[in-house]
Amino acid sequence: MKKVVLLAALGLVASAGTSFAGDAANGEKLFAKCKICHAVPGPEATTKPTGPNITGVIGRKMAGDEKYEKYGDDLKAMGAAGKTWDEAQLATYLANPKAFNPGTKMAFAGFGEDKAAAEDVIAFIASKK
Repeated sequence: MKKVVLLAALGLVASAGTSFAGDAANGEKLFAKCKICHAVPGPEATTKPTGPNITGVIGRKMAGDEKYEKYGDDLKAMGAAGKTWDEAQLATYLANPKAFNPGTKMAFAGFGEDKAAAEDVIAFIASKK
């Protein structure tokens, strides 16, 4: 019986959340693809005409950069429904932006199955507040 309880507890701990321990330094290199449209995150970052400011995106409402006016209807609806960006949502988005948000105008096709690349970019973004 103790083994069953222990295994159940371990299962809960394992499923409680995904750990995003990406490599921020590698994420900065990978972000080179992103900075064509997005400013490098940080206190001085601005919204560019082609992409919203992603500084502080983790925890922010989807379609939440009020200075950016070109969000697609799908992402606007997600934000209006109260959805916010977290590491898991960003990982899903970065894997395949068009699948996550069919109305996106973002040209980046995504990292596909390369979950480590997405986690590294997320770690870089999270490190720049």
